[in-house]
Amino acid sequence: MPDSLIKRNTVSYSCNLDIADPSTLLDWAVLAQKAGFTAIWASDHFHPWFHTGAKETQAWVWLATLLERTKNIPVGTGVTASILRYHPAIIAQAFASLEAMHGKRVFLTLGAGEALNELPLGYNWIGTRERRERVAESAEMIRRLITEEFVNFNGKHFTLRDANLYMKATFPIYIGASGPKMSEVVGELGDGFLTIKGADYAKAELFPAIERGAKKVGKKLDDITKVIEIDVSYHSDYHTALVPLRTQAGPLLPEMFTDPIYDPREIERMGTKVTDEQLAKSFVVAQSAEDIIKPVESAFDLGFDHVYLASLSPDEPAFIDLCRQKVLPYFANRN
Repeated sequence: MPDSLIKRNTVSYSCNLDIADPSTLLDWAVLAQKAGFTAIWASDHFHPWFHTGAKETQAWVWLATLLERTKNIPVGTGVTASILRYHPAIIAQAFASLEAMHGKRVFLTLGAGEALNELPLGYNWIGTRERRERVAESAEMIRRLITEEFVNFNGKHFTLRDANLYMKATFPIYIGASGPKMSEVVGELGDGFLTIKGADYAKAELFPAIERGAKKVGKKLDDITKVIEIDVSYHSDYHTALVPLRTQAGPLLPEMFTDPIYDPREIERMGTKVTDEQLAKSFVVAQSAEDIIKPVESAFDLGFDHVYLASLSPDEPAFIDLCRQKVLPYFANRN
């Protein structure tokens, strides 16, 4: 099994490539490394989740530049949808190339994706079951390509004919999951697990499913690095912290992950149905370091190995500095 790269009982930083230009995001990621975060994650979208003021950067290009700008810290995606717009072999080639240039600092997270990243490119939307099947085939195919010679693969959805990567690799493969069926795939085929669902739900429903999948291949639950994303906006004024979270209102609607909704203008309009109270319940609206520490510590207590903070703070350098001074030292001392 590959080294997970992600240190257990530590906190990392996520860059949402929807919310700022790529150069600013690079500056924030460099600050995050200096602050003591232990990894950098990046979203991997084609369309953003909102329209007004949105940006969108190609994730792999951005990660390559980040690897040049940083030292030692692991970087990767959270998540890359291996269903339609990306063929799994091209994902394997890209991440093997990153590892060849920058060493064992690269990780990959696969997921079932959303319509906003696939339909704009002319694909027809597909159901949850097929997307799950495609992710499973992708994980198997990528692992074989980075470790074996001249791979033949005849899956239900993907095919390889004597395909050979001339740069082998060791990067770990994480798989994102929000339900039990995908969590079983994680246990069987993944090195790690990433979820955006609540930690309580994950412990009760997803961890047992991961364990079932792991048992199929002789693994245990503890062999899977379990990671949770916690979305946060920090400002000393509550309402100022709440405002940026409005850009993520659309993804709180379950139909965004099941229906063929792909236009950011429509997603933004639909997001107006989400109340401020619902935003505050779904995200961490932080006015202090303690507001950030509490949900992170709860996730660790419930069995997660690692937490990454996806910040939408109105002053991102201030958020990173708060973490440098108070949040990250708290968890360093906890260990």
